[in-house]
Amino acid sequence: MLLQDKVVVVSGIGPGLGRSIAVQCAAQGADIVLAARTESRLTEVAKEVTDLGRRAVTVPADISSDEDAARLVQTAVESFGRVDALVNNAFAMPPMGDLDAIPFDGVRQGFETNVLGALRLTNLFRPALTASRGSVVMVSSMVIRHSKPTFGAYKMTKSALLAMAQSLATELGPQGVRVNTVAPGYIWADNVKFYFSYLAKERGVTPQQVYDEVAADIDLRKLPEPDEVADAIVFLVSDLARAITGQCLDVNGGEYHH
Repeated sequence: MLLQDKVVVVSGIGPGLGRSIAVQCAAQGADIVLAARTESRLTEVAKEVTDLGRRAVTVPADISSDEDAARLVQTAVESFGRVDALVNNAFAMPPMGDLDAIPFDGVRQGFETNVLGALRLTNLFRPALTASRGSVVMVSSMVIRHSKPTFGAYKMTKSALLAMAQSLATELGPQGVRVNTVAPGYIWADNVKFYFSYLAKERGVTPQQVYDEVAADIDLRKLPEPDEVADAIVFLVSDLARAITGQCLDVNGGEYHH
C-alpha cells in the first residue's frame, strides 16, 4: 500500500489513462479527487474507487477555467483536509499537420489545456502540497522524443509541459514538493485502438497487423497499457521516489531511449 491514506487529485478522468491512474492509486491506499469535463465518466470511475474501499470525490471541471480550477482546489481541501499529490493528466489534442498549415486557434487551445491548465492547477494547489510536502506528476508523451511529420503542435505543447515541470521542480523543491513527468508511448486504450483501426482501413489490412508493425520497433514488442503507465505514476507520487524530482520517466516499452 504505497499510498496509504494519501489524497491524490487526478485531472482528465476518462476511460483510458485517467481512469487507470485513479484506480491504481486507490488500489495502493489513496483517496481520490477526480476531475473531468464529462460527469458520467467521473461517476463511473468514482464507483471503482469506492469499490476498492477508498473515498472518492468528483468535480466536473474544465481546467482552462479559473473558476472551475479554483472550485476543484476548494472541494479537494474541504473534502479531505489535505492533498498529497496532483496528477495533471487533462489533455486537449492540438491540430495534426505540418506547422505551416495548422490553425493557430487550435494550437492555442492545446497550450491552454496541456500547459497553462496544468500550471493553473499546480499554482492553486501549492499551499496544500507545501503543507503535505507532496508531489506533482505531469503526463507528457513520447512525442517529445521524436519529430515526425504532423506531430509538430502536439510536440510543442508536451515539450513546454516538460520544461515547465522542470522549472516548477526548482521552484518548489525548497518547500519539499517534488515535480516529475511521465512520457508514455502509444497507450493501448480506446483512442489508439480507434486510430489503428483507421490506419488499417486506409491500408486495407487488419488492426492487428498495424499493431504488430508498431510493436516490432518496441524493445518489449508490445504497446504499454493504461495500468502500466499508471503504475509508474504511483511510483513517482509514492515515498519510494522521495529523492526524485525534475525528472522525466519514459514509459514506452523501449520504443525510444532517453
